[in-house]
Amino acid sequence: MDPSDPSRDSAHRITSRLALVQQQLLSSPSQARAHASPRQPPSMARDPITCHCLNTLTGTPAANLPVTLTLLSAPASPSSPVTFRATTNADGRVATWTPVGASSVPEVLSALPTAESKTNWAVRFEVGPWYEAQGIESFWPEVEVKFTVKGRGRDGEEGWRHYHVPVLLGPWNYSTYRGS
Repeated sequence: MDPSDPSRDSAHRITSRLALVQQQLLSSPSQARAHASPRQPPSMARDPITCHCLNTLTGTPAANLPVTLTLLSAPASPSSPVTFRATTNADGRVATWTPVGASSVPEVLSALPTAESKTNWAVRFEVGPWYEAQGIESFWPEVEVKFTVKGRGRDGEEGWRHYHVPVLLGPWNYSTYRGS
């Protein structure tokens, strides 16, 4: 390679600049920790079932949207449904549910007889009033997604799985899938 080659000089400047940035990042203890390992949420920072709603009309999170989570079936299902309520945060997410009764979502799942137990759930988004409050007509009074959860327990224990239900929501359409 010719020492007077302009591409060699450019590559040297890029390498020097990258080394300088890396040195600056690693010189700050908090930045070094963030660089060394991704931040892990504390255990139980979220329930085993979470949801996320994006408003496709505006391309923004669906903040302040009332959501209900209901246990539809379980082995020896109680006579009245087990229900939880939440309102999406500024990012359109629900990470934890407020029980209408006494048990939390992790407690309901922990009480199942085996790690292979299956339960059916429904998450309902109160779409109509939410769009109406914004002056937007909506075809959907509510959007309900039913799904099956397999497993029980707490984060890190045998049989624990996380179920995330994202919904892309518009006044005339919606779609959903199993998230991660």
